[in-house]
Amino acid sequence: MLKQTEFRLLTLIAAFTLLVAVANIVLFSQNRDRQQEVTARGQYIQQSVQLESLYREIVKALADLAVRNNDRPIRDMLAAQGISVTANPAPVAASAAPAPSTPAATDVKKGEK
Repeated sequence: MLKQTEFRLLTLIAAFTLLVAVANIVLFSQNRDRQQEVTARGQYIQQSVQLESLYREIVKALADLAVRNNDRPIRDMLAAQGISVTANPAPVAASAAPAPSTPAATDVKKGEK
């Protein structure tokens, strides 16, 4: 038979072990949730990288349209997103005819926010 002090010591050790097991379960659950969050963020970043060229082409097309039609609302919309649009005049050769009235290209620059 166990003595009173041995019984209390073993009960205390068992209670401590139970507390450690519960803490382990809670930490494991939180860790799994965080891993799922990190995985979701990584997937979002991966998809964003794949769409970057498409977004760049959309912005370029909008900028070209704004410059070609002198469309102030499109320029304002791009400026609201931090994108500055400037027209690049076509290079003029020494013996060439005057440059056409529409610009040859546009500069599209993403602004710092």
